[in-house]
Amino acid sequence: MAILTTVFALLSFNGYSSQVAQQDPKKKNVVGEAREENIVMNPHKLFKTTGDILDPASQVGGKNIVIDPMEYLRTFNNGRVSTLPNNTTIREFTLIASDNKIMEISPGIFYNVWTFNGTVPGPTIRATEGDLVRINFINNGSKPHSIHFHGIHRSEMDGVFDMVSPGGRFVYEFYAQPFGVFPYHCHMQPLEEHISHGLYGVYIVDPKTPRPPADEMVMMMNGYDTDSDRENNFYTVNGIPYYYMHHPIQIEKDRLVRIYLVNMLEFDPINNFHLHANMYHLYRSGTNLISDEYTDMVTMSQAERGILEFTYKYTGPYMFHAHKTEFAEKGWMGTFLVKDHDKLDNIININNASSVERSTTRTLSQEAGRGSY
Repeated sequence: MAILTTVFALLSFNGYSSQVAQQDPKKKNVVGEAREENIVMNPHKLFKTTGDILDPASQVGGKNIVIDPMEYLRTFNNGRVSTLPNNTTIREFTLIASDNKIMEISPGIFYNVWTFNGTVPGPTIRATEGDLVRINFINNGSKPHSIHFHGIHRSEMDGVFDMVSPGGRFVYEFYAQPFGVFPYHCHMQPLEEHISHGLYGVYIVDPKTPRPPADEMVMMMNGYDTDSDRENNFYTVNGIPYYYMHHPIQIEKDRLVRIYLVNMLEFDPINNFHLHANMYHLYRSGTNLISDEYTDMVTMSQAERGILEFTYKYTGPYMFHAHKTEFAEKGWMGTFLVKDHDKLDNIININNASSVERSTTRTLSQEAGRGSY
């Protein structure tokens, strides 16, 4: 009976391990405040807890959520594009740092997130090898910040030795090299504080000869230390615990899937990605066109990354998650829902249909006001 209940819970996508009594959505969980007792039901038993509900039946929503994980998943920001007289492509972006936002990271859990362009993770920046990348950085925060891009560039563009004061601006400019997938993040000390609060994102450099067409996604592995004890209370992929368990990612049977996977988890030495009932080709750092490994499990330290490529032969729901039990049970798990082509919902975009590319120009003051990419 327990097995059947577990299967039903997964297939109905009401949560892998629990359902909970409804809570007042307006009530904020504040550190140090007396907690109400909650009744939690998993497939095997009922129990009581005064701790955080990690896999709630209700989900975050509204204007104050830290990110929309489904929108982030397939959105690639290609910048404002122009061309130099020598035919070099310029891709120009604006990144705005803030450190005063209190946003919902799980139902009833509000946290002081530090953001690039208002979300955790920040926007995914994409260029092609050899492009000139120009980052207009604006510090709207109350602390000094910077942006450090992984990759090859000059020292003065490294975002390490020169911090940008509150209200200040700086232009980072470098050629996109080599091709691969990289993180970017603030490099202000104490570094763990700036990263753990959310100042990071993904930077993709495509090879000059494009990779084969695929349904492309970005997955950022991260966590939240909500009680400031240097231990994470929540673990996620793309910013919200358990999101893709309650909102499965639809993919097409027999179609190539490509995931740009980055680990920016603070406080824990490793993180990992396990794919159920399948194997993937792993391209470590994405800097080689030849697969390094054929596996269903990869472990990464902070800032490690890779490209994962796979197809599913059979339809149905398939789980993916951290193969570190604590991480999975505190939010880092999700589901792919594999469908035949004629049964896919219209909401999904593939082959970069959700890419953001602008050729018009705006002044920095306009962008700062609107928070555009």
